[in-house]
Amino acid sequence: MCELLGFTSAKPTDISDYLLEFFSHSIRHPHGWGIMRENNGREIFKEPVKACDSSLLPSVIKSTPPQKTALAHIRFATVGSIKAANCHPFTASDNSGREWTLIHNGTVFSGRNTHRYAAVQSGDTDSERLFLSMMDRINSQLEKGIPSERARFEMINDFIVENSPRNKLNLMIYDGDLLYVHKNLKNTLSFRRLGSSSILFATSPVCGGEWVPFPMAQVIAYKNGREVLRGVRHKGVFVPTLEYVTAMDAMYI
Repeated sequence: MCELLGFTSAKPTDISDYLLEFFSHSIRHPHGWGIMRENNGREIFKEPVKACDSSLLPSVIKSTPPQKTALAHIRFATVGSIKAANCHPFTASDNSGREWTLIHNGTVFSGRNTHRYAAVQSGDTDSERLFLSMMDRINSQLEKGIPSERARFEMINDFIVENSPRNKLNLMIYDGDLLYVHKNLKNTLSFRRLGSSSILFATSPVCGGEWVPFPMAQVIAYKNGREVLRGVRHKGVFVPTLEYVTAMDAMYI
C-alpha cells in the first residue's frame, strides 16, 4: 500500500541518505510522495508522481538541512484518486495555533467516525478523513484549555485506540513537540537506533543496520530522539482477511 519514514533526534542530523533510499522504494509505490521537514519552520512538499521520476524531489532532498524531526511517505493508491490532495503528509493548525502533521499507511474500513468528512475534505482518501476527524477532536479538547504534553498524548492515544478496531492504522503524527508512532499490523513497521539520541522508523528498513519490530497496538511518543510517553497496549490489532491479502498481493503483480 504505502510506506512511512519517521525520524527524531536530539540534535540536527543529516538524513539525506535515508531519504534517498526510502524514496527509491517508490518503484513499488508509484502514486505520490511527500516529505515534512523543518527549515526555519515546518515545510511540506508532495507530488502525485512516482518519487523516482520526480524532478522536484532531488532538489528537496539536496536542500534539506540537518533535521531533528522529519516524516516521509510514498503512496500506493488504494482509496482515492492520484492527485496532490491525496498525497501525504496532511497538515493543519488547531485553534490554538499548534500545527499537526500526519502520515498513514493503511485503510479505514470502518468509517463510523470519519465518513462525514467526505463532504469537506480536499481530496478523497480515508487517510485525510481520519486526519480531519483527529483535528476536530483536538479542537474540541481545546475548549477545556490548552492541553499539557501528557494531555495531548492521552488525547491522541485515545483517538487511535478508538479508531483501530477493524482498521489498519500504521501512522506517525507530529505536533511540533512530540512524534507519535503506532502500528496495528504485524511485520509492518520497525525502528533503528542511531546512537544514543536518534531513532529512525520505517515500514521497510533502509541503509542497513539493526532494525527492531515496533511494538504492536501501542501508541508511543518520542521527543528529541527519546521515548517519553507510552500508552497501554490495546486490542485493536488489524487481522487481514483472505480477501485483503489477495487484493494486496494483486497490487504488486
